[in-house]
Amino acid sequence: MRRAFYISDGTAITSEVFGHALLSLFPVEFEHTTVPFVETEQHAREVISQIKKSYEKTGERPLVFYTMVNADIGRIISSSPGINYNFLDQFVVPLEKVIGIPSKPKKHRTHSMHEKTYDIRIEAVNYALANDDGSNLKDFQEADIILVGVSRSGKTPTSLYLALQYGIKAANYPFTEEDIGDILKLPPVLRRFKQKLFGLTISAERLHAIRSERRANSRYASMPQCRMELREVENLYRKEKIPFLNSTKYSVEEISAKILAQTGLKRKKY
Repeated sequence: MRRAFYISDGTAITSEVFGHALLSLFPVEFEHTTVPFVETEQHAREVISQIKKSYEKTGERPLVFYTMVNADIGRIISSSPGINYNFLDQFVVPLEKVIGIPSKPKKHRTHSMHEKTYDIRIEAVNYALANDDGSNLKDFQEADIILVGVSRSGKTPTSLYLALQYGIKAANYPFTEEDIGDILKLPPVLRRFKQKLFGLTISAERLHAIRSERRANSRYASMPQCRMELREVENLYRKEKIPFLNSTKYSVEEISAKILAQTGLKRKKY
């Protein structure tokens, strides 16, 4: 199996994201190794040794994706026996020409607690945790969005992802069996904030599988119950004209991006 290294004198998140995005285009399995905070020449030489050992063991040159602000350390990494891709070099020089000013590289600028939106994102995460599963209805007026749907349709992970990645305050409210009753109606607490609502749904088969992992052979996890709940919530979405998304085949990243595209919510982190 070919090996890929993601190296940085910071968190290595940028090199990971770029590298994974590129490698995802190829139907090949890779062994991934991330090495963050390579901040000394000694550490850089240790990484070079690690890459060399991988090459000697497999006979294939590892792919090395790296972002280095420190030019001296960057030069050491660039001397590795792997196939080296310096993402910053690929884009910074052309951008300097376009923008008309030289760049001013600074370590930890992109992913640190000093970036401008850090406090916004932490506040949004705290909000999402405090307003999970309809646990704090009095704070709905502060929400940027309120996700609704049946239990286990993806509301909580999506709320947290929107908060952490984009600084969006996302509350969520589960439609339970008690809410549904004979026919599901929009609860008064949600009707007050109808313009903030966004619905999630999921296939009955997928919901059944997820619920069975928690409460196997229960009425809650049964296929008839899953089908009934989903039918009722989807009818409600259509009746009340609540925008909604079927999350069955999407990752939390894709769900979040689709919600932002569909609602026009403004990202609070770039």
